[in-house]
Amino acid sequence: MSMKTIYVPKDSASRSVGSDEVATAIRESAEKAGIPVNIVRNGSRGMLWLEPLVEVVTEKGRFGYGPVALEDVDDLVAAGLFEGGDHRLSLGHVDEIPWLAGQTRYTFGLVGAIDPLSAEDYEAHGGLSGLHKAVEMKPEEIVEVIKQSGLRGRGGAGFPTGVKWSTVLETPADDIKYVCANADEGDSGTFVDRMLMEGNPFAVIEGMIIAGIATGATEGLIYVRSEYPDAIATMRTAIEVSYGRGWLGSSVLGTDHKFNLSIRVGAGSYICGEETAMLESLEGHRGIVRSKPPLPAHAGLFGKPTVINNILTLASVPRIIQDGPEIYQSLGVGRSRGTQVFQIGGNVARGGIVELPFGVTLHTLVNEYGGGTRSGLPIRAVQVGGPLGAYLPTTAFDVPLDYESFAEIDAMVGHGGIVVFDESVDMARQARFAMEFCAEESCGKCTPCRVGAVRGVEVINRIIADDQRIANLKLLDELCDLMTSGSLCAMGSLTPMPVRSALTHFEVDFHRSPESGIAGTGEVLSL
Repeated sequence: MSMKTIYVPKDSASRSVGSDEVATAIRESAEKAGIPVNIVRNGSRGMLWLEPLVEVVTEKGRFGYGPVALEDVDDLVAAGLFEGGDHRLSLGHVDEIPWLAGQTRYTFGLVGAIDPLSAEDYEAHGGLSGLHKAVEMKPEEIVEVIKQSGLRGRGGAGFPTGVKWSTVLETPADDIKYVCANADEGDSGTFVDRMLMEGNPFAVIEGMIIAGIATGATEGLIYVRSEYPDAIATMRTAIEVSYGRGWLGSSVLGTDHKFNLSIRVGAGSYICGEETAMLESLEGHRGIVRSKPPLPAHAGLFGKPTVINNILTLASVPRIIQDGPEIYQSLGVGRSRGTQVFQIGGNVARGGIVELPFGVTLHTLVNEYGGGTRSGLPIRAVQVGGPLGAYLPTTAFDVPLDYESFAEIDAMVGHGGIVVFDESVDMARQARFAMEFCAEESCGKCTPCRVGAVRGVEVINRIIADDQRIANLKLLDELCDLMTSGSLCAMGSLTPMPVRSALTHFEVDFHRSPESGIAGTGEVLSL
């Protein structure tokens, strides 16, 4: 009897809903039936409402079932799981599921499709092609390809990657340059970095090596938040495999290029997602923001020229080098080129990741992919771009999701997180959450952020309690001005964005009677 290959995800999301137990039960059922099986623990396809998603390889492709609970396994096996038999959990051929088929999986194409820790599987699906090409190119040529592609930083700032690399390349260093991958994914509603590390770690490693070749950097560090133990373990194993195969070390792919790579685990500080605070943490100091200049590209880690990119940015690089810049440049709109991996969460029926070119709308993402709210109540608001992003009403659902279009409506794409709220949400309390989050996570270096966020919570508390509401609304507006203009980094300067968006789009929530919860009759302050 031929070996049957079954894919059962091993990422954090699927494990949290029982994928380990499901994998064990499938293996035991196969042994009882005398059926030889190869169970591959892959990454999630991103359809989180279907996890655990079990896939069986058939002659016609990979056939899916989900969500599979432990108690479903015996019934599935009896229905012919190993042959792709029909069952109430049948999803058909996975690649033909509309939710997946309609996406443009440029960066996430191999996540869920391969064994994350199999170098052979990675190479068989086109992995390492970009690196093989890069080792034959001059650094300036690699940088130029990245510039032509239009790739911008996916961590949230959207800075042109090629410009950053060019700066590091042109900055002299007497001994060493660094590449630092920022995987300190602290934004609420974001999980793409985790899913990438757990589902395709070699893409991150390959992208970092190419960045090193392009800029003259020979040392790489991946900064991962401590809350991601599965991602940390997967990346560490992938790095060990890469050294063993000669992808890393003193002779990359047998060439004169050198690149070493290691993991550094953060202690859970949100501010360490900011590049200079991350550098402080990497150097063994308290994670607080540095003043600029100098820029990290000139004097970063230990004072040396340093490339700092989000891992989603770096994982996009190998395919750009492999295919050339034209394909990536052909995707997206305006100055926002390529794709963004959007993460849909909150009160939503179908949460997960959706990779599409820039220019897609919230209507498409939240209503068509997300399926509306999980509660069944109408959508009232979405927050885009993490806890410092704007709260947007449904009237903004047709605005193209790209950096410039969202800036025009005082919002930001950020890291691509989208959190959905139904009509039961109190937006005054959500505004309070933004200030409270800043007060909790501020590094404390600058007064507008450190003190301003605490005062912001107090002011919103008084507004909610109808204590001199109009005067406090005016004070809140002035406080937001101060934090925006006076804070040292984006932590303090962006905290007013969700507060002001709530005031702009959901003003009635700031004028509710504290007893009844209904709108009051006092004067409404126009901001």
